[in-house]
Amino acid sequence: MSKTEPFPGAPNFLPALAAARAAAGGQDYPAGALYVVATPIGNLADIGLRALHVLDIADAVACEDTRHTQQLLRAYGLDGKALIALHEHNELQAAQTVLVRLQAGERVAYVSDAGTPAISDPGARLVAACRAAHVRVLPLPGASSVTTALSVAGLAGDGHFVFAGFLPTKSGERAQAVQALAAEPRAVVLLEAPHRIAALGDALARLGERPVTVGRELTKQFEQIATLPCAELPAWLAADAQRQRGEFALVLHPAPGADDSAESERVLRLLLAELPTKSAVKLAADITGAPRNVLYARALALKSAEQNGSPPDCASRIGRARA
Repeated sequence: MSKTEPFPGAPNFLPALAAARAAAGGQDYPAGALYVVATPIGNLADIGLRALHVLDIADAVACEDTRHTQQLLRAYGLDGKALIALHEHNELQAAQTVLVRLQAGERVAYVSDAGTPAISDPGARLVAACRAAHVRVLPLPGASSVTTALSVAGLAGDGHFVFAGFLPTKSGERAQAVQALAAEPRAVVLLEAPHRIAALGDALARLGERPVTVGRELTKQFEQIATLPCAELPAWLAADAQRQRGEFALVLHPAPGADDSAESERVLRLLLAELPTKSAVKLAADITGAPRNVLYARALALKSAEQNGSPPDCASRIGRARA
């Protein structure tokens, strides 16, 4: 989600590196394989022992930002690693550089700036290139702002959620995205940068009493978590200048009556398969009693997802999000 910032003080991770070697060193780490390694989203102590060991034994580390990753590795006592820049602007070309190393029998780890790579951070194209070349890819799970935020949102129900990431930056497109979220019966995870959080708060305020959990600077020294109605989000952000600083992960809770919404959507999907949008929406409203404007917004979202090649039961990630 954001670059890692350890808590004050200079923690000594050399014991952790020794523990990683002792705990994970006896496992099998095939040569000629890509290791997709999750790194902390804020607190350096959240590194996994197996992740730390793989970074230790890797012949090279491909990374989103070489300067940031050099600092990360140095904090763990892993100076001197060969680094390969692989980010959103050069991923396809850099993937070929990584493949040459892998096909020569090297172990290469890939890390993004923070969190789990290849979800919306760079890495997915690299993984796809490795798969196409029949090179083994091994995941090393760890920190994720998405699951971190969900774990403290206190959601009840079936646990279903949608990852929407960053909404569009243009106000009109962002308003349309929020309108589509109004008809989404599941919880929705959003990410936002500090310079756009006020605009996102204004847009979400249109959802009224629907609860939203705001996670700011998760796992860092000034971590803040609050749950409040969407209508109150702009005032909450404006009440303290500190609340608009840092990186944000937000969980939009399921709308009240989400079970009814799920049934309404099921009916709407069936009708959309056979009828024009307006006719399907009218009949779905008559059958389920759901508001026609909400059904229409959802129908447009489903149509858009279908046209863009996304599965209609999964929200597309809009923009670039950090996991």
